[in-house]
Amino acid sequence: MRPAIAEDAQTLRSRIVSIDALRGLVMLLMLVDHVREFIYLHAQVRDPMDLSLTPPGLVLTRLTSHLCAPVFILLTGLSASLHAQKHGDRRATSVFLAKRGLLLILLEVTLVNLAWTRSLTPPVLYLQVIWAIGLSMVALSALLWRPRAALILFAAAVMLGHNGLDGFVLRPGDTGYVLWSILHQRGSLELPWGVARTSYPVLPWFGVIAAGYALGPLFAGAVAPANRRAWLLALGGAALAAFFTLRSFNGYGEPVPWQTGATPLLTGLSFVNLTKYPPSADFLLLTLGLGLGLLALLEAVPARRLAWLRTFGGAPLFFYLAHLWLLRLLHDGALALGLAGPSDRIEAGDPWQIWLVAAILVPPLWLACRWMVRLKRQAAWSGLSYL
Repeated sequence: MRPAIAEDAQTLRSRIVSIDALRGLVMLLMLVDHVREFIYLHAQVRDPMDLSLTPPGLVLTRLTSHLCAPVFILLTGLSASLHAQKHGDRRATSVFLAKRGLLLILLEVTLVNLAWTRSLTPPVLYLQVIWAIGLSMVALSALLWRPRAALILFAAAVMLGHNGLDGFVLRPGDTGYVLWSILHQRGSLELPWGVARTSYPVLPWFGVIAAGYALGPLFAGAVAPANRRAWLLALGGAALAAFFTLRSFNGYGEPVPWQTGATPLLTGLSFVNLTKYPPSADFLLLTLGLGLGLLALLEAVPARRLAWLRTFGGAPLFFYLAHLWLLRLLHDGALALGLAGPSDRIEAGDPWQIWLVAAILVPPLWLACRWMVRLKRQAAWSGLSYL
């Protein structure tokens, strides 16, 4: 594919709007999942979920959130590629990615964990999605120097091949245990005051962010929007076809096999009940296939209809911190008013109430994000670009 040589304002607007809109959409789905974490913890979900114990409504609620991390990290890589195209300087992009990645890692172990646990030194320090995104950005700052063909090969090999490493398990005290717990197996790392739990092993996410960066030439100015949509639909369709093929065989690609249920619904839920930590090859094929299809569809929607979603997507880190702390304040305020259940937690009665609470929180979060987006546009301080 030829590099960009020119780009009119309409093309630039359509491609950036679709990326921000999709980012905003998955962030709202993340809000729903985090509402679940604060008001529905009395009904824990495993990874993958235990369908015999988890109500279908809660299963479906959880499944929607599976789009969030894969699509967001894919778009992070794509945005980095657009940054490099805009500035024509891979070095500047590499430095930006490394700085932002290190900032995210710092935020994960401070403000993010404080919001989740109320402590800067909790007994268990969870290294979750912000940590994974941060490390992925640092990894991409080095990977982007490779030729595009090598980047595509790396992304495919890691995303589709890492399940071949599932049998390689290290125990605490084994040589390489810490590194392997960060890369591929969930583990606990000793800290002076407790342990750090590697909730998001990062190796597969390195492949996802590299795949996003490799998509960059599709969004160059020389590529007509119709051609880009066709490519995105083709790639998304190929990923979904590969998912259905692999999953049908009940073999490689997902550690937990699907089973025929008592009803067609339960059979379908079992088929898409996939491992997220770390994300299996089937998990990535399904979620990224859907994500690419959504990106193509959003490009066909008039920009004015996507403005509200783009507002969320224009300030992703700000949204993440704001929604997490808003949930923490609301949760603790409800506890102070004596609204806790038997387990000293706020307990929603039905899964639909999770969606209701999330919907109530959307307007104030939209107003906050709109303020931040405007501030980023007007302020002279370049540091706001990290939000």
